[in-house]
Amino acid sequence: MDPRELTLFISAVANSLYETVPPARLAVLAAVFTQLGDTLETLAAQSAFLGRE
Repeated sequence: MDPRELTLFISAVANSLYETVPPARLAVLAAVFTQLGDTLETLAAQSAFLGRE
């Protein structure tokens, strides 16, 4: 997938969630996805550091 298409898709999903999920739950979802992204980045960085790419 083209990087621009990926960002458009992510924005569309975010807009859809914004319209359908209550604000308090939306905040929790945002925190969950932020932690997921951070954890995946940590795992990828450590794997690269150890030469396991």
